Amino acid sequence: MIDSSLNSLGAKVVVAASSDENHPPENIIDGNTTTFWMTTGMFPQEFIIRLADLTNITAVAVDSYNVKRLKIEKNTSQNVSHFEFVTEQELEHTEGHLQSNAISLNGSSATHLRFIITSGYDHFVSVHRVSVQH
Repeated sequence: MIDSSLNSLGAKVVVAASSDENHPPENIIDGNTTTFWMTTGMFPQEFIIRLADLTNITAVAVDSYNVKRLKIEKNTSQNVSHFEFVTEQELEHTEGHLQSNAISLNGSSATHLRFIITSGYDHFVSVHRVSVQH
């Protein structure tokens, strides 16, 4: 099952490498693809989502724009440190519409997920929604 709003499940964005007051990082987990977090132009960019509890995750769905390479890491601690590599993907460039990608996490258990955007198709990228599949 994919949750439409991580926010409603008690998840929080606890770290974001950049912030724009019109497009804050909290938009990533509000379940709405019309709101988004926008980067400020340099790479890498990252954000960390803290889940309410230790959660077994089969996959994450990421709706974004202009993201080229995305690395995902996880941890099972209450602290935002010591992350383990889970996967890295090159996302297809989509001109004029969102990139919608389901990325397998192979049943990883996590309390935090770190998303690292290592490159983009443009100087600025946006992340519209992240949801998890249990």
